[in-house]
Amino acid sequence: MRSVEWHNGKVRMIDQRLLPAEFRLVEYEDYREVAQAIRTMVIRGAPAIGAAAAFGMALAARESSARDRAGLLADLRAAAEVLRAARPTAVNLSWAVARLLRRAEAESDPSAIPDALLAEAQALADEDVEVNRRLGEHGAALIRDGATILHHCNTGALATVDYGTALGVIRTAHEQGKRVHVLVDETRPRFQGARLTAWELQQLGIPFTLIADNAAGHFMRTGQVDLVLVGADRVAANGDVANKIGTYKLAVVAQANGIPFYPCVPTSTIDLSLPTGDDIPIEERPADEIIGVTYQGRPIAPEGVRVANPAFDVTPHAFVTGIVTENGIAYPPFEVSLKSVFHLQS
Repeated sequence: MRSVEWHNGKVRMIDQRLLPAEFRLVEYEDYREVAQAIRTMVIRGAPAIGAAAAFGMALAARESSARDRAGLLADLRAAAEVLRAARPTAVNLSWAVARLLRRAEAESDPSAIPDALLAEAQALADEDVEVNRRLGEHGAALIRDGATILHHCNTGALATVDYGTALGVIRTAHEQGKRVHVLVDETRPRFQGARLTAWELQQLGIPFTLIADNAAGHFMRTGQVDLVLVGADRVAANGDVANKIGTYKLAVVAQANGIPFYPCVPTSTIDLSLPTGDDIPIEERPADEIIGVTYQGRPIAPEGVRVANPAFDVTPHAFVTGIVTENGIAYPPFEVSLKSVFHLQS
């Protein structure tokens, strides 16, 4: 099923915090609840939270008690700010909210706005699935039969509406009959690789090996990795890539060992308004994600320890071999190629 969808007047999504131990669906009928679900990572992954925010805007239109167009639009703009603030790094969220606002503003009849926003949110979700399949086709051309791919975080169906970005590329290659093996980074501190990517690969029957994050360099130096595939939460105009914390060091080590490094992103993740990755806001997550982990039943850190927990890092474009999109693969110079693939979107 889809990671997020509209069901009987509510937004339904998979609670990804519980996987792989438990598969549970949760439903929300208030846009504030959707924002909280995004913030607490009930749903995560840039394309998935973009779709969730779009459905959240559809809920906001239904919740509004405004009797005129101006009042309804004011309520929607207020809802948009709440949803945008849920997670600042992923540009898909603000992109989706802006798209829904434009759709509302295009309607002169306020009574038509709720249905118009639901139709727009559904179209956005459906487009995400098609975009991912096209992205998978382009990216699978990079994978030779017998390849071993290093993958960080989770970029599969759970991180999107369905199918996946970087994991969708691997999935497409597998469906083409290519023999692939995936080295899955556990992805601390929330273990999206160990919990989510490993679970998805099991469902798909794709061979994989789970490794500690710190083991990735060993596998690259010893010639056991053919290419690195990751997702992204935002790509700047110069090709700098913001992705799950730990991505930057993978890119550096990959380049040092002559291994291609490809972020796989829909064009909705490209933000041409930001010149470089230094302009991308980096979300700081709660300290409990690190010190809340226990070892042998005891806390892993001394009480009162100071914690820094950035959720993302920025990989400079100099370490990026190419960026896989649904419109083809962008190669350096990214200032030119990203504009080209971006403007090919339908």
